[in-house]
Amino acid sequence: MPLEALSARGVSKRYRPDRLALDHVDLAVPEGSVVALVGPNGAGKSTLIRSWLGFERLDDGAVNVRGIDPAHDPGRAHAQVGYVPQASFLYREFRIRHHLELAASLRPGFDRGLAEARLEELGLTPDRRVEHLSGGEQAQVALTLALATHAPVLLLDEPLASMDPLARRRFLRLLLGPDRSDGRTVLLSSHVVGDLESTVDRLVILGRGRVLLSGALADVLAAHRVARAEPGAGPLSDGAIGVFPALHEAELTLWPSAGAPADARPATLEEIVLGYLAGADPAPGRLAPVVSRPLAVPRARDC
Repeated sequence: MPLEALSARGVSKRYRPDRLALDHVDLAVPEGSVVALVGPNGAGKSTLIRSWLGFERLDDGAVNVRGIDPAHDPGRAHAQVGYVPQASFLYREFRIRHHLELAASLRPGFDRGLAEARLEELGLTPDRRVEHLSGGEQAQVALTLALATHAPVLLLDEPLASMDPLARRRFLRLLLGPDRSDGRTVLLSSHVVGDLESTVDRLVILGRGRVLLSGALADVLAAHRVARAEPGAGPLSDGAIGVFPALHEAELTLWPSAGAPADARPATLEEIVLGYLAGADPAPGRLAPVVSRPLAVPRARDC
């Protein structure tokens, strides 16, 4: 069985009495996997990532990074991780070379040569000021700094959110390009689904602080189908996962493959995500859905 690069066991985090950010999350990420952590804003993605860095004091449960508890040994845990936060951490008044110098002073083993080579490929010269970089260029610099640490785990929190489609593709190519052979574990948080299907091998859907689905991407795709929802159907049919708006039909219903109607077709990754999120948060007028579940794919703790 693969070793766990990241794990969460019964993790709960409440910011205030009416704000449960994480609700008994169980999750395990195998070494060497590339995982998309997908969910809407407020789903708990950033809180979970920050928990693995020891930045959150949990109300219940425990997390580990390659067997290290970041709450008890943050220094060793941080040495295992390259982190790109949701908000840019770059200093606007610094030049790129200043960030290279700072990273080299803070992280033993920082590969400045690798960083400079990757930045040159992107046309980002060391003397450029951060304040003159676009959001996509800043994300590229941040990713380059993380890659040059040679950390075995990368935690990337919504790095695609501020990028246009071309910048997203360049970012993903740098992260997961054809020369990827280092065995690094990557967890990429995003609500931009379209670019992920061809770049990740595992999927975790988080909604309202709960793991709604997790598993190998190929198994997830094989385990789900969609069919046109009957107009005005009201409550979810028994066994259905969620009903969501479609572009060319009024609504679609996400089904487990084993229980899908005869006219159902294979679901895309985006449709699977939409179906689970809709099932966890039904539209007004619909009755509460069946509980979202991982069906034939590995259970949440086996992801």
